[in-house]
This record gives sequence, C-alpha cells and structure tokens, in this order.
Amino acid sequence: MPEIKIKGGKRLSGELCIQGAKNSVLPVLAGTLLCDGECIVHNCPEISDVDISLKILNFLGCGCKREGNTVRVDTSGMNNDEIPDSLMREMRSSVVFLGAILGRTGKAVISNPGGCELGPRPIDIHLSSLEKMGVSIKEEHGLLYCTAENGLKGADIYLSFPSVGATENIILAAALAKGKTVIHNAAREPEISDLADFLNSAGARIYGCGSDYIEVYGVERLNSTQHTIIPDRIVAATYMAAAAVTGGDITLCNVMPSHMVSTLSVFRESGCIIDPHGKSIVFKSPERLKRVPTVRSLVYPGFPTDAGPIIIAMLTVANGTSVFVENIFESRYKYTDELKRFGAKIKTEGKVAVVEGVERLSATAGKCTDLRGGAALILAALAAEGESEIGEIQHILRGYEDITGNLLRIGADIKLD
Repeated sequence: MPEIKIKGGKRLSGELCIQGAKNSVLPVLAGTLLCDGECIVHNCPEISDVDISLKILNFLGCGCKREGNTVRVDTSGMNNDEIPDSLMREMRSSVVFLGAILGRTGKAVISNPGGCELGPRPIDIHLSSLEKMGVSIKEEHGLLYCTAENGLKGADIYLSFPSVGATENIILAAALAKGKTVIHNAAREPEISDLADFLNSAGARIYGCGSDYIEVYGVERLNSTQHTIIPDRIVAATYMAAAAVTGGDITLCNVMPSHMVSTLSVFRESGCIIDPHGKSIVFKSPERLKRVPTVRSLVYPGFPTDAGPIIIAMLTVANGTSVFVENIFESRYKYTDELKRFGAKIKTEGKVAVVEGVERLSATAGKCTDLRGGAALILAALAAEGESEIGEIQHILRGYEDITGNLLRIGADIKLD
C-alpha cells in the first residue's frame, strides 16, 4: 500500500478548484437506476467510493463509462437486484442503492454495508421506513431480502433522527412509488437537495428538500437526464485548513459558500479572513490561529461532523485551548491518538475533545483510521517540522480526488510513494 510523504513547514498559497461532492454523487449514481436509458453525471470526482459505485452498477447489469469527470450510466441492461457482500463491505454509502433497486425492480438483496468505523450506524431507520412503503424484509445468514410484492406505496414517514442516508433511500424508493410520500424530520443537507434536483430533472415530483418536510409524488417513469454534482464542502474546508495551519492563503473555485456557513464561521472565529465571491472563496490565515472556545457538530445547517477532524487538526496549532463536542457519531475520535504522535495535545472523554494548541508539531509516521481522520493527519504533517509518512491512505482516497497533486500545486512538499 502506498504512503503519502510530506515535508512540513511550507507556506501554502495558490488557487484550487473543488471537486464534486462525494456525499452527493453516490446517491445520484444510485438514482440513475430509476431512469430509462442513459444518464450523464458531470463533476463526478475520481475517488474510490465512486469507483465502487460504478462496480455496483456494472454488477447490476448497467453500462458505465467515465470520460474525465463525466460519467455515463446506461441502465437499460439492468438484470440483477442483488449487491454482493464484497462490494457492500467496501462502502458505507452502498446502502443507498437499496431504495433505488427497490424502486426499479420491487425487490433487492443486500448485506450490511461497510465503510469507516465511526461507531454504531444502524440502518434500522432505512428499513423501518421502507416497510411503511410496503416492503417486507427478511434476514438470513447476514443478508437482507427485501420485497415489495404489491409494489411500493406512498407513506407518511416520521424519522426519529434526521438521517441523511434514510432520507435519500426514502426519496429514491418514493420517486416511482404509487401515491404520495411525506418525510417528517427529514435531513436538510445540500446533498439531498442535489439528489432531488437530479431526479426532478428526469421527471420526478419532489418538493421541500432543504427543509425538514419533504413531499414526493410518485410518477410512472423517469427519463434519461444530465446533472452536475455540487461542490464538496468538506473538501473545501480541508484545503482552507491546510492554508490555515501553514500560515498561508488560498483561493477556492467551484465552491458554494452558502453550503458552508457554519464551517466558515469557525474559521473566522480562529482569526482567518474569508471573502466569498459568488462561487469562489478568498481565504487568508493569521500569523497565529486563535482558539475557538467551543465547536459542536450538529445536523445541517449546524457544523458538519465530517469537518470535525479537520478543525481539530487545525486547532492543535492554535493559540489557546479549544473544545469540540461530537454529537453525531460515538467513535469519531480514533484519529486523535495518531495526531498525538505529532505532538498534539488532545484529551478526549466521551463526545468531548479538549485541544490545547501548541506552537509547532513534529514530523512522525501516522496511519489513517478513517477518511476525515486521514485528512487530519495530512494537515498535521503540513504543519509539522521535518518529514512525515502517512500510511493506510486507502481511507483518504475514498473521498479526496488527487489530494497530493492539489497540495503540490499550492506549494506543499508532498509525494505519493
């Protein structure tokens, strides 16, 4: 397995364009299963999670073709309704294919999905919601056999937690269902609105995305369509943090500042200067980052849990003590032990992390524990004195397109070895 080697202490400066959102492209690719003919998806990032999604589509009988950041998916040859365990284990988001396959064929066979180990993330909400839409579910030998014998039917669904994945699965299942589906306490993330925009462009009737009350009126068929994926707000935050820990400045293109309000607020509180212009952000860090007294991860539009490791890595070199409270995942702090190898002072207990900023970090060898935790290690290595080695980078490749090349372009001493 390759490693990323970084010689830290280099001030980063320059301009980068942000890739398409990982958490948007995966449900959109699943949604192509509901459309007749060929769909074209633009701004599709070259990341391993997308590769796995395309493998799943191929296994289901679809034709997939990538041309740069454009992916074509032809579902006319779909002849399968089962996702093998080997593919399910590679990607947590693979569960979003469940609603789409059921919407297309009325039956599906899956196993429990894999992905980053961030604590319990049961799919009970997904399954109970689908049962309300007429799906019978039977578990045997680790496989879930899902069948809608009389077809999917619209339902009134209340989510006990505004789960992004469950909201997406319900939307996908409801798009071709009979009647009206209402989702109460729905997740409000921009990526859900992006999925609805894709499906609506194909002829779906989905209303209210961006709020906690979504209505889906089932239609008889969806047509082929084209769609451009929104920018990845977590990747944008990562590159801003890279500039911040090195005392640098950066201009980001292809971003949506309106999707990043809570994140930009934390950067500003740390002393960074942020100037948004349309779909770009001009970012400049202070001579020394200031502490941020308290940051709490919350469902959108609150501070995103995925940006937590990135902000914590940044605050390890801030002036003063900061507190981060993780309210979404139970086991999000595994990466902090790796940050401590760089000389970071972090104490964790339960959902709270106390970060005492130090003047400088020291180079070391670290191993990624998960996707965003891996990004945190890269940030620490950029700030550290000496050469660091980051291993287990398959986690990083799940969500970051050419991260070494991008950092190299803005002045980092980095290589994939």
